[in-house]
Amino acid sequence: MLETVLSSRAMEFIPQVTEPAAKLYLLVVDADPAARSACSEIAASLGYAVESTGDMGQARDMLHGHVADILLVNMPYGSNQGLELVSEVKLLYPEMSVIVMTASGTVNAAVEAMRRGASDYLSKPFAVDELSTVLERAAASHMTDTASRQLRERLRVSQGLGAMIGHSSEMEKLYRILSKVAQSSHPVLILGESGTGKELVARTIHAYGPNAQKPFLPVDCGSLVPTLIESELFGYVKGAFTGANRSKDGLLVSAEGGTAFLDEVGELSLDLQAKLLRALQEREVRPVGANHRVPIKARIVAATNRDLAAMVEKGTFRKDLFYRLNVVNLRLPSLRNRREDIPPLAAHFLDRISRERGIKFTLSDEALRTMMRYDWPGNVRELENAVQRACALSSGPVLHLGDLPTQLQQHGLEAHRAAALGAAGNTGEAPRVRPLVELEREAILNAIRALNGDKIQAAKLLGIGKTTLYRKLKEFGISDPLPDE
Repeated sequence: MLETVLSSRAMEFIPQVTEPAAKLYLLVVDADPAARSACSEIAASLGYAVESTGDMGQARDMLHGHVADILLVNMPYGSNQGLELVSEVKLLYPEMSVIVMTASGTVNAAVEAMRRGASDYLSKPFAVDELSTVLERAAASHMTDTASRQLRERLRVSQGLGAMIGHSSEMEKLYRILSKVAQSSHPVLILGESGTGKELVARTIHAYGPNAQKPFLPVDCGSLVPTLIESELFGYVKGAFTGANRSKDGLLVSAEGGTAFLDEVGELSLDLQAKLLRALQEREVRPVGANHRVPIKARIVAATNRDLAAMVEKGTFRKDLFYRLNVVNLRLPSLRNRREDIPPLAAHFLDRISRERGIKFTLSDEALRTMMRYDWPGNVRELENAVQRACALSSGPVLHLGDLPTQLQQHGLEAHRAAALGAAGNTGEAPRVRPLVELEREAILNAIRALNGDKIQAAKLLGIGKTTLYRKLKEFGISDPLPDE
């Protein structure tokens, strides 16, 4: 029975392998009963749950009733039914892996099937190990794609890890890339401004990767002197330098198959760049003071806020190391380029602080409007600090503009001033430009006088906390705001 589909090498014993942890479902579609039976027998020996049919119409019914993980379909000579089935499957079930089988006269059909979405093909007659290899390749691809889809969904539902929050188009794109990158072991270079969350992205890659249970070891290449960075990365032996009372493995060795995160890698000296490049190329390091080398198995994830390509042009960063690290490139968006994510980010930080302090903090409309207009040069880190400061200084659960850091208060006042200037411009008069401090002082005094000295009500009217109001009065040198000045 096997001779009709398999080459002469197929007369060898069909290999018995360990079944995959999660059984995959295979549908075999071939009008030739012998070929269909042979393929089913081989697939079953590999641990697949197999169904088969010789009729294209029945295959469609079976697919609609029970979606398979992998489809193995023959391209019959002189008929387009196989191609039509491939097109229909990839339209309805894009996640399904499709393998086509062809005879010598249907090679063009196989090419067309690949164009329509088939992932692999076999030319009849083929050997047992050829079919086994193709099926195993399809299984690996299917499981990787499934893991990527599950990760994308988890990222979307949980809004990422830590401060990785948001549903802007920029973040959705980042989630899609992360879901693929996490499943591989290639080096990753994360680029972005300070405060965009580069370490959080690195931790996400590690946490959702196949070696999540292994260590994640970060080192800040910009915070240590070169000699300390070298010992941190490569380790050292006892007596290598003053204070080295014992030998210590470096970060690249200690990761033990996990992830070594090189933060601010652009700060490394050229000498250290050369040593790091050698370590990555040879997959081994020489500890400081040692004559022997130690193998490394860590995945390398690097990050920087500097323009490494420009540094390469200037000769301050090695081109070969840049290409070694830049296998996969992730560029994180700045917060000003995803402003729609500011409210959910602020809500996340407020929720965390509310749980810690037992107070349900919220932002006033004016405070949130100001935060949405602000450019956030410090990105997510600056936003988190602003929320923490506002909660620390607020006199109540509602955070007002006056509770925010000075730069945001000034931004809010400038917005009010711009609106006032616009209104004055509509009258055709040239307005007198007044300092912000003068406008702020006048607004506070007018509010207190209008409320007969009730400072708490004046603070509410102004949209600031009472603590902020008292601080402003002290800054203006005003002890009794009621008498006319």
